[in-house]
Amino acid sequence: MLIGVPGDAKLSNLIRDFKRITTRIANIAWQRDFFDHRVRHDESLDEKVAYIRANPVRAGLIGPNDSWPLAINSDDLEGHLGARRADTGGD
Repeated sequence: MLIGVPGDAKLSNLIRDFKRITTRIANIAWQRDFFDHRVRHDESLDEKVAYIRANPVRAGLIGPNDSWPLAINSDDLEGHLGARRADTGGD
């Protein structure tokens, strides 16, 4: 997952709560730990997205030419993000 959070946010608490809620709502079984990485200014977001999207292929869950049915793009959320930003007065 690629998310944006403020620099002072406690990422471990955010991930813990996300896992707890999605486990309760969708019965998802999460691995115990997680790997976090802050994208720096000189890094490519497209490169990170490509790496994340290749995870199901590396895990043998789908073939290299298959699409992962659970993947969404920011374009899929465009109307929702715009409404949220308007409600909060910012990003």
